[in-house]
Amino acid sequence: MNFETIIFTEKNSLALITLNRPEKLNAFNQVMLSEMLEAFDYIDKKDSIRAVILAGAGRAFCAGADLSAGEKTFDTEFDNSKKYTEDFRRDSGGILTLRMYRCLKPIVVACNGAAVGVGATMQLAADIRIASTSSKFSFPFAKRGIAPDACSSWFLPKIVGISKALEWSYSGELFDASDAYEAGLVSYLVEPNELMDKAIQIANKFIKESSPVSIALTRQMMWSLSSTSTPEEAHIIDSKVIDSRGSSGDAAEGVMSFLEKRNADYPNKISSDMPSIFPWIESKFKDKE
Repeated sequence: MNFETIIFTEKNSLALITLNRPEKLNAFNQVMLSEMLEAFDYIDKKDSIRAVILAGAGRAFCAGADLSAGEKTFDTEFDNSKKYTEDFRRDSGGILTLRMYRCLKPIVVACNGAAVGVGATMQLAADIRIASTSSKFSFPFAKRGIAPDACSSWFLPKIVGISKALEWSYSGELFDASDAYEAGLVSYLVEPNELMDKAIQIANKFIKESSPVSIALTRQMMWSLSSTSTPEEAHIIDSKVIDSRGSSGDAAEGVMSFLEKRNADYPNKISSDMPSIFPWIESKFKDKE
């Protein structure tokens, strides 16, 4: 797949999306949004891809929105009204993070440098964030006269707690990777030359012995059901999913491979064998046909 603003590669069941505008510190624009959406659509459809790593080229992960339009940046650059049925314009960062949220494969971020604005908020929809010691983060929206983007008002407090989320969002301060690690924004902190190896190690751990369909269901269950007001809805979904999975070829293979002390070879595929209950939450924000 050839793109203008990202590099997309596949190797050993992993997809690597690299933001590739290094001369602009990988600043986010509409072309990058479109290409990332296309990449995630492809990833979900291809059974041979089992996990995703998101990284940045050069010395930054992503320095935020491309501000080259000057004072009109946030008025014209992020006009997605044609994609949706509502009479207002959708935030581009949120379009991306919602697509990542719906992804059926685990997502690991390898943050190699500055992650500012949408460069920080796009990471929140990933499952694991790994940062190099040279990384820095900022949520500077109030300092630019706007407000948090990319559904970060939903994601960020879940990850670091409401007080820390508000502290970073009120001040817009630039903080280093050690502060991000201490607050739980990133799960692992490594030296720059160890970043990609660590990301690959973590991604491979997710997929080495687990059923792809089970992983897809687990990801969607954790992300969507952890926000319900009581565990009752979770129990209903859990029960229906477990009932479906229990009679699957994957479950039979999982048990027999354990008893026979061998590696499992799961027969079910995401493209064809997701249970009928999925998706259990219908989106209210579907694209126009």
